Amino acid sequence: MAVEMSFAEFEDLVDRAIESVPQSLVELIDNCIVVIEPEPPEDDPHLLGLYDGIPLTERNSSYSMVLPDRIFIYKSTTLAMCDTYEEVVEEVHITVVHEIAHHFGVTDETLHELGYD
Repeated sequence: MAVEMSFAEFEDLVDRAIESVPQSLVELIDNCIVVIEPEPPEDDPHLLGLYDGIPLTERNSSYSMVLPDRIFIYKSTTLAMCDTYEEVVEEVHITVVHEIAHHFGVTDETLHELGYD
């Protein structure tokens, strides 16, 4: 059974997940915003999160005057896969860390090896 919560409650969980990332890593995040969306894109209805941008490892001296990278966190799919509030907290944390890792150039393969499935 899916968990229900308001957008504000979900947003708070995303904020808490970001705050749990070590400050030394947060300080390295560059030109990136986090966007919470109610629904994932129609072409990928099971998506929990998405990194859209140029990872730090791929930026060079020509990287300037670009729009911020975006990390999307999708509320409906996260709530639909969880049976308890605690599961939502854990899944939001995993998703936020996973997408931040992509900003740093960490691949899905490496994330899976580290247990971030």
